[in-house]
Amino acid sequence: MPKRSKYCGELRASDTGNAVVLEGWVRKSRNFGGCLFVDLRDREGVAQVVFKPEVAGEPLMKRAGELRPEWVVRIGGEVLSRGENVNANMPTGEVEVAAASLEVLSRSEVPPFPVEDEINATEVTRLTHRALDLRRPPVQRMLLERSRITRIIREYFADNGFVDVETPFLTRSTPEGARDYLVPSREDPKGRFYALPQSPQIFKQLLMVAGFDRYMQIVRCFRDEDLRADRQPEFTQVDVEMSFVEPEDVRAVIDGLFQLILKKIAGHEITLPVPCMTYEETISRYGVDNPDVRFGLELLDLTDAVRGGGFGIIDSAIEAGGEVCGLRLEGVTFSRKQVDALAEVVRTHGAKGLLWLRKEPGGWAGPAKKLAPEALEAAGEAAAAAEGDTILFVADSRMTARTSMGRLRVHLARQLGIIPENSWGLVWVTDFPLLEHSEEEDRWVSMHHPFTSPRPEDMDRLTSDPGSVRARSYDIVLNGQEVGGGSIRIHDREMQTRIFRALGIGDEEAEEKFGFLLRSLRYGAPPHGGIALGLDRLVGILLGAESLRDVIAFPKTTSASCLLSGAPSTVAADQLAELGLMIEGGVKE
Repeated sequence: MPKRSKYCGELRASDTGNAVVLEGWVRKSRNFGGCLFVDLRDREGVAQVVFKPEVAGEPLMKRAGELRPEWVVRIGGEVLSRGENVNANMPTGEVEVAAASLEVLSRSEVPPFPVEDEINATEVTRLTHRALDLRRPPVQRMLLERSRITRIIREYFADNGFVDVETPFLTRSTPEGARDYLVPSREDPKGRFYALPQSPQIFKQLLMVAGFDRYMQIVRCFRDEDLRADRQPEFTQVDVEMSFVEPEDVRAVIDGLFQLILKKIAGHEITLPVPCMTYEETISRYGVDNPDVRFGLELLDLTDAVRGGGFGIIDSAIEAGGEVCGLRLEGVTFSRKQVDALAEVVRTHGAKGLLWLRKEPGGWAGPAKKLAPEALEAAGEAAAAAEGDTILFVADSRMTARTSMGRLRVHLARQLGIIPENSWGLVWVTDFPLLEHSEEEDRWVSMHHPFTSPRPEDMDRLTSDPGSVRARSYDIVLNGQEVGGGSIRIHDREMQTRIFRALGIGDEEAEEKFGFLLRSLRYGAPPHGGIALGLDRLVGILLGAESLRDVIAFPKTTSASCLLSGAPSTVAADQLAELGLMIEGGVKE
């Protein structure tokens, strides 16, 4: 029998009368009055095949009657119109194939779960049998769309003069904010290790020094960090670097990419340029540096309104240099149980508790009504509260108050259904602090990475007030999730050395860890900058996935294990011996 001439899901009314050969998996079969109907599935969809005694003959009818779900078959026949029996729920529902030949290519055991759109199998079962799970139409659609998005990205950058260059996976360990995955080398007798890259950061800067001018790569990166729904130990990013640019040049390129992707994938038109907000403005208005700008409900600074209002918790927070940060909910009333649940939300982000006021006909209700009358009146005016409105607020240090209320803002928007459906909110956040103080290490660390260029006008405060130095950095946020971050890089060796010293990295350590970059900066490095976009996260947002695992073919669990392959796994003692390694306490099965 000839091989496939068309995918099952591609059949349409225009194919009526044509002879076709289909290949795929049996979804289900059913016998009606001597005719046998088989739904045949491949990656493009499902087609109905009918075995009619007058066409197929008795031997073929008998073989067709033996077909079971998930058997792999090849079927040849003529495409017929279904007349008035159209199935409007199937793209192929206007036609069916009258089978004239059948070849069974592979039989299947009874699968551990049905290969259907909706199943009750646990995630453990699905990931253990991931190859079977990947046959399910909604899972396949995710990966097919991911492939389409990836193709759009590659073509966009190629059309805009970018060169696709691969960088090494086996490199050296450098501090980039997370633990490295280390790889021992059998060829090295000194017990030295490779590290899998957390990003190609240094290599893409070297490509700018080398004169490639515009670089891009869709690259795998690796970080050994605590996992959650939006993290994987290995992930994919769209890596971009450009020479002779300012921040607005990088943003303009990425603006064009998002305009193209949203139009082709979501059918949504955006106006360029994408709006920008500074980090300080973002924290003030939304409490977080990844704001969801699809809805209002901006934060309120109630500090001055309630200052000296005689409420101990509030007065103490303000006297300690803190802030009172609130949200006004128009016409919303919460029960005691609901308020307690909201209080748990802010506590998870460091706040000590949640206070509230509700404006009623006779005055104010809520725990914070103990405030002095003039403070209550000022708070109501500051919040522009009308009768029936509720004000929720936190009194704490500035960042704790802002962050906790910022997270509560998004929680409430989802709970109250105020996020517009099928909406897309893009925003750039710029001018992040260059450094942040690590309480754990008691030193200044890079907010992004140590190669980020500071704002030149802030450099004179690098020693006296490091926390006030702003970076020439930028993040792009889509629907409240950061999908990319980048910066203008340091291309001057002396400035790079100054930044290393501010981070507590001495000249000797800098040479040992970053010598290959510092040496390259001696030989005419151009000004350059770039960005890295998280492809997994971007695809997940565009396709409405609940977890990154939904858009990755073979994901890891939250314990960084692969249930399909059993990785990580033990290795033979002789393999460890070749590497000069020994497991303390012996290998544990």
